[in-house]
Amino acid sequence: MTLEQSARRLEALGNPTRLALFRLLVRAGTTGLPVGQIQERIGVPGSTLSHHLHRLVANGLVTQERRGTVLVCRADYGTMRGLIGFLLDECCVDEKQAAGRADAEQGN
Repeated sequence: MTLEQSARRLEALGNPTRLALFRLLVRAGTTGLPVGQIQERIGVPGSTLSHHLHRLVANGLVTQERRGTVLVCRADYGTMRGLIGFLLDECCVDEKQAAGRADAEQGN
């Protein structure tokens, strides 16, 4: 995942309504939730929900599947794991490298 992709995805999650929506879908699991149930649970107007869903879908965080007249939304767990991994992959790398250099200088 690139820095730009990560920034766009984090920006999309930076809105409280979208973050609540994404967390709701993460909790729902792989079966997802129909849009009507999402609207009931987070209590936003349909047009507002549509706008927020569009941003999450456009950034690859949510997928949608039409089942007849019902639109089911799911968190994209691969994208979520990729974003979390992007943030964690280099956790404390500089600190570990500095400790390694210090050990080498001391002859350890």
